[in-house]
Amino acid sequence: MPALSPAPAPWWRPDVPTVPTLSTVPTLSTVPAAGPSTGVPAVVRTAEAFRQALEAARAGGATVGLVPTMGAMHAGHRSLIERAAAECEHVAVTIFVNPLQFSDPDDLDRYPRTFEADLEVCEAAGASTIFAPRVAELYPDWPDPPATRVTVAGLTELWEGASRPGHFDGVCTVVAALFALVGTCRAYFGQKDFQQLAVIRRMAADLHLPVDVVACPTVREPDGLALSSRNVRLSPPERAAATVLSRALAAARRAIAAGERRPAAVVAVMADVVAAEPLAWLDYAAAVDAADLSVPRSVQHPDEVRLLIAAEVGPVRLIDNCPARTPDD
Repeated sequence: MPALSPAPAPWWRPDVPTVPTLSTVPTLSTVPAAGPSTGVPAVVRTAEAFRQALEAARAGGATVGLVPTMGAMHAGHRSLIERAAAECEHVAVTIFVNPLQFSDPDDLDRYPRTFEADLEVCEAAGASTIFAPRVAELYPDWPDPPATRVTVAGLTELWEGASRPGHFDGVCTVVAALFALVGTCRAYFGQKDFQQLAVIRRMAADLHLPVDVVACPTVREPDGLALSSRNVRLSPPERAAATVLSRALAAARRAIAAGERRPAAVVAVMADVVAAEPLAWLDYAAAVDAADLSVPRSVQHPDEVRLLIAAEVGPVRLIDNCPARTPDD
C-alpha cells in the first residue's frame, strides 16, 4: 500500500465542501439557528386530512416540500426542514415510527419518541403541516402487515439490506404510501442513509412518481460523529468511541488520496481503525460505486466512489458514509 500522506482537514470541517448543492458540510456549530416561525404548523392524524391539506396548498399555487421522519429530531432533521422551507412554500413533515422496517421488536420499542419536542423543532424550522398518524392509520390490519409491499431489487440486497433483511421493503412501502398521499413534491432525505437515498430514488423513478428526491448533506458533531436519533442511547465512553466510524472513513480517504486504488485495501484500512476501538464491532465497510452501490474493480475514479461503514458501538448500531474524494482533495 502506498505511504499515507499527512492527514488533511477532515471532510466535515466547515471549510471543506462535500456536495455541489451546498458549500459546506453542516455541523452542529454551522447549522444556522432557525428564524422566527411564520405560524404554528397544523398537526393532522388521518391520511385523508393530510392529502387534502397538500392538495389545497398546491391549488393555492404553493410548491410542496416533504420531509419524512421517524421523529426523535435533532439538528440533522432541522436542516432538512429548513432546506425544504427555503425552497418550497408549503413544507409537510411526517412523524411516524414505521414498524415495517424493524425486524427486532425490542429495537422498535427502544426507538426514542419525543413528539412534543419534535413539534417545537418543526415549528421553529418552518414546517406548515405535520402528519403524525397512528400505526393503524397507515396499516389498518396491524399487527398483520399490509398485503402490499414495495421491493426494490438489487440495491437492497447488500450492505444494510444484508444486515437487516426486510428493512428496505419496510422503508419503501411506507415512503411509497407517503409519496402517494403527498402527490407532486420535492422530498428531502439526508445523505447519512446513503443506501436508503439510492433505493428511494430508484423506487420513485421506476414507479414514475411525481417526486423530486433531494439529497441533503449529513450533519455532524464537531468531532465528526454523524447525528443520529440513536446517539442518545450511547454512554459517555460509547459516545467517545462512536467517532471511530468517521475516523475510519477519514483514514480510507487518506489512503485513496495517497494513491491506493484497490477496494479491498481501502476496506482493510477502515477495518483496522475499527478493530483498534475496544467498544466497537464492525458490521461492514465498503468502497462502492456511488450510482449502484456495487464494488468497483478499482477506485480508479474516486469522485464516483462512496465509502460506507456500519458498526455496533456498545448496544447501538451506527452507520456512516462519505465521498471517497471531494473536489478540493
